[in-house]
Amino acid sequence: MPRNRVRVIPLGGVGEVGKNMIAIEYDNEILVADCGLAFPEDDMLGVDLLIPDISYLRRSRKRVVGYCISHGHEDHIGGLPYILREINAPVYATPLTRGLIDVKLREAGILRDTDLRTYEDGDTVQVGNSFTVQPFHVSHSIPDAVGLAVTCPAGTLVYTGDFKFDQTPVDQRLSNFARIAEIGGRGVLVLMSDCVHVETEGHTPSEAVVGDTFRKVFSQAEGRIIIATFASLIARVQQAINVAEEYGRKVAVVGRSLEDNVEMALELGYLRPPRGTLVPPYELSREPPDRQVLIVTGSQGEPTSVLNRIANRDHRHVKLQEGDTVIISATPIPGNETAVSRIINNLFKQGANVIYSAIEKVHVSGHASSDELRLMLNLTKPKFVVPIHGETRHLMLYKRLAMSVGVPEQNVLIPENGAVMEFGPDSARIVEHTPNSFVFIDGVSVGEVDHVVLRDRRLLSQDGMVIVVLTIDRQTGRIVAGPDLISRGFVSPSEDAGVTEEAAELVRRTFDHDGQVPSEWSWAHRKIKGTLGQFLYERTGRRPMILPVVMEV
Repeated sequence: MPRNRVRVIPLGGVGEVGKNMIAIEYDNEILVADCGLAFPEDDMLGVDLLIPDISYLRRSRKRVVGYCISHGHEDHIGGLPYILREINAPVYATPLTRGLIDVKLREAGILRDTDLRTYEDGDTVQVGNSFTVQPFHVSHSIPDAVGLAVTCPAGTLVYTGDFKFDQTPVDQRLSNFARIAEIGGRGVLVLMSDCVHVETEGHTPSEAVVGDTFRKVFSQAEGRIIIATFASLIARVQQAINVAEEYGRKVAVVGRSLEDNVEMALELGYLRPPRGTLVPPYELSREPPDRQVLIVTGSQGEPTSVLNRIANRDHRHVKLQEGDTVIISATPIPGNETAVSRIINNLFKQGANVIYSAIEKVHVSGHASSDELRLMLNLTKPKFVVPIHGETRHLMLYKRLAMSVGVPEQNVLIPENGAVMEFGPDSARIVEHTPNSFVFIDGVSVGEVDHVVLRDRRLLSQDGMVIVVLTIDRQTGRIVAGPDLISRGFVSPSEDAGVTEEAAELVRRTFDHDGQVPSEWSWAHRKIKGTLGQFLYERTGRRPMILPVVMEV
């Protein structure tokens, strides 16, 4: 690759929402921006999480010089515990983001093996020999978020991370407009911009709007208040504590990830509760209901979260009472809508007053709307533009938006995950595609579950399975014992007897041959699957998974 060219490879987060990860390659070094995860789709049965496909990095693991993290949300840091085990390199993050990463890596048991480094708005950091990184503060729904200006001999690339231009941020820290403009004044080769909220015209509402909604709900609530939010939304926790103090309520947090993050934010000074407002759960339980506020995990319907267990009457300490108010301070991530709806319904059934985003402004986006996206383009004045962090429609709409402020159409690249984009002084093109697929986290396994396994799980979930057990004589090929048929999830018990007897008779006839013994006994498995599969479909209209168990004696 010529020395006046730089490559950008999105490994996740393009054409989708989640698992954000961008590789920037110059000469013989690779810098990685963010390392996130995503939640599985409804048809990914049994899968817990998705992480980026790092096949491209795996081939060049010694060339990776660092991970530069924009902020502490799961879709930007959640992949680190899995990927650092395989490709270890220094991790750069702002103080709060580093604290959130500390919590995750300590839980994963790899904190001591990781080189964590801190940078802040205004710093200039050398990463490897080729890259100079300048983080600049941006507003988001979590404190300490930054965009990154990455400079190498080929030019400067700006990675916005997730951002919006909030004029009244909760932490009183405005986006660093001066530094963004200064970077733009020096010349930007490529802008990689968040675009997931491009469909919304104007400006995204301020995070302060959520505080106003909390005040409205608190003023009307007569009993206990339970607030569910993301474990990393420290600013949201601060707002809840502030409003609780105004209304004479005490606050406790419940949920391991939330408790760990709150403890870390208290130590670093990013969470400042008024004296006596934040208390342990056992102390909160001594207060009357109209003085209690619980902040819990589970705003996305996670199966083991506190809110889910409360909704299912399965939490050891927290039981819903008549008159409780539950605030779900989040909007469902795509794929989680069904789980969240189920929780809301169960909460209503127990007599709770449930407040969620369809009813009140209990959540605002942390992403820039169209006017803010235009402002970022005008401040940075890039030669080339690449929309990231959005589904396909967001990428295409952002291209139109970039063209509306004067970016030539040919200077806007719309990539897919795995696309290798090469940028030079006067050219931008996709030169190749590296393999890129889903990497599934299933329990403790990483990547061991593939599409074949998911296909089998879907088949089992739809039509069940039938196990055929029989013993045959190795010499004659005759059935010695069986066949016994066992079905699960296939037909109801009332249907089972008749179908099973006919199916067993069919298997017997399959082996009632003229004494010719097959030379390869895998024939038996194929024959049982073929004949039994056709019979069961004709009788029931279903195609269960058929598992022959053939023993020879």
